[in-house]
Amino acid sequence: MTVIVSRSSSVDAALFRQVFRRHAAGVAIVTADAGRGAAGVTVTSLASLSADPPLLSFSINATASAWEHLRDADTAVVHLLGAGHADAARTFATSGINRFGAPTRWRRLPTGEPVLDDAAAWLRIVIEHRHPAGGSHLVIGRVEEAGLTEHGAPLLYHDGDFHTL
Repeated sequence: MTVIVSRSSSVDAALFRQVFRRHAAGVAIVTADAGRGAAGVTVTSLASLSADPPLLSFSINATASAWEHLRDADTAVVHLLGAGHADAARTFATSGINRFGAPTRWRRLPTGEPVLDDAAAWLRIVIEHRHPAGGSHLVIGRVEEAGLTEHGAPLLYHDGDFHTL
């Protein structure tokens, strides 16, 4: 067993990534449309902040193609993924492709946001805050609407790949 310890005032970025590869996280896809077409991104940083009022947060890399859309959108949809959604998670984590093309199945909510048809659950949010955080942005949203479509094992991200319980 190799133990790597950093005692500097700032942990090396590579070591930081290695440490967090050991942390299992739920997988979500965030979609939005700021008037330039549907955009989306896979995130593993989703967190519940408050039940009353219902608030959530996630982070997005400032260089992600979806950041411009989330920066300009008033609303978004956060999709919680189940065990059968690893392909969708990979699709929305891949740059330079049409994430909303086949085989992705989606529609628009009556309020206009893109929503994925087969997510385990979804939450429509009003984006209340965007905070720069290093090379990323922390987004805080107030949940306005929610839907459940599936009950089953969650999709998890751990050690660089998707897994199920």
